[in-house]
Amino acid sequence: MAATLVSLALSILFISSSVNALSLNYYDKTCPHLESTVTSAVKNGIVNDKTVPAALLRMHFHDCFIRGCDASVLLESKGNQKAEKDGPPNISLHAFYVIDNAKKAVEELCPGVVSCADILALAARDAVALSGGPTWQVPKGRKDGRISKATDTRQLPAPVFNISQLQQSFSQRGLNLDDLVALSGGHTLGFAHCSSFQNRIHDFNGSVDIDPSLKTSFAASLRRICPEHNKVRSAGTTLDSTTTAFDNAYYKLLLKGKSIFSSDEALLSTPETKELVSKFASSQEEFDKAFVKSMIKMSSLSGGQEIRLDCRRVR
Repeated sequence: MAATLVSLALSILFISSSVNALSLNYYDKTCPHLESTVTSAVKNGIVNDKTVPAALLRMHFHDCFIRGCDASVLLESKGNQKAEKDGPPNISLHAFYVIDNAKKAVEELCPGVVSCADILALAARDAVALSGGPTWQVPKGRKDGRISKATDTRQLPAPVFNISQLQQSFSQRGLNLDDLVALSGGHTLGFAHCSSFQNRIHDFNGSVDIDPSLKTSFAASLRRICPEHNKVRSAGTTLDSTTTAFDNAYYKLLLKGKSIFSSDEALLSTPETKELVSKFASSQEEFDKAFVKSMIKMSSLSGGQEIRLDCRRVR
């Protein structure tokens, strides 16, 4: 579906009361060419690597779910002080260079003005739009955080979570079930390593080897890709059948017993979430609207204090 401009005025959520309100025109006077500069960096990244959109979207999610959207996921580890990017759930994050390139270009235009957190939020929006999904106006004015701990990545919702665990994780961040189902649609882009869904295709429980909610033929194909004692670290599968296109195929496959993660299947376990899955499966437009609304809500979780000149290091 062609990108459609969706402008939504939403109440902004905050982790820190010291953070000023975000604004659509935050950089209009201080860095008017910010957005086109970030878009150019994302486009250049995609030319070289078709997985960049999925990487940037996931990077933004993982940033926002720990201490708010403060670009702490970009910080490098120092000695024994392991940063978020080196926590187990983030080991497979990549395309950090796209943010580095965007930051470098922005610094040449507007030195010391734009936060890495805002650049990452804009890049995530561009990742969706450049993959055929909707676009939207991103509220700006985030600050960059100084704290990044690998141990904090335990707070990220895991692919083995059930609906209660997912609901708790999202509600702790001011996000509801509507947001959970809509943001899960981000799985329309991306790739899953065997380790993240091994629990569903081998030794599922004491009585069955394979998760019975999986379509039999689909489970068999996953087992061929990921045998029980898989030694290939890069082995895995795409999260839906149109992995480089932002569409509603994820929801359609979910209803056909072709979900990848336990957390995906969990969306069918309550009447409310299942109804939303069905709604988004039947209407790309409804999914796009809901995704934009929830993205603005999630990406407005703020917690930083400064403007970093180098996205990988604190001053």
